[in-house]
Amino acid sequence: MKPDVTSAYRLSAGHNASPVKLIVILYEQLIKDLRRAVGAMEKKDVEARSREIDHALIVLARLQGTLNKAQGGEISRGLDHFYHLLRSSLLTAQVRNIPEMLNKQIKNLLQLREAWVEVDRVESAGSQAEGAQSEYAAKDQPVSPAAAGEPTRSAQWSG
Repeated sequence: MKPDVTSAYRLSAGHNASPVKLIVILYEQLIKDLRRAVGAMEKKDVEARSREIDHALIVLARLQGTLNKAQGGEISRGLDHFYHLLRSSLLTAQVRNIPEMLNKQIKNLLQLREAWVEVDRVESAGSQAEGAQSEYAAKDQPVSPAAAGEPTRSAQWSG
């Protein structure tokens, strides 16, 4: 079995990713699983269809598990509701072999993924701006002679 380069990339990217970026990666995996399930449905490959939808359900559970219902407010409740409906839809599509139902969910997931990508962009831009501000602020701070590499009085005195 040859190594999956995409999986290796995702694994290495995930180690340094922000929490929002990890959510984007989960959405991408979920979409990938559902696209494979649609392909399996079209080929009438029941085993592959079941495997892909089963994996999609695992990823969906992971996404649902990331929700912070205590602090997430209405957005968290809305996503939780969407994830419940998505789970139901995936199970119905699996049992009844309805690829159109999966395609509809893929479109929904692509829209949500784009929203998370935008959140990631905003957070990344904010953290880069904070880093630049703190670097700029550090340049304006007076530097002690010792920090500047100049000998201090005690270092000059050799007694």
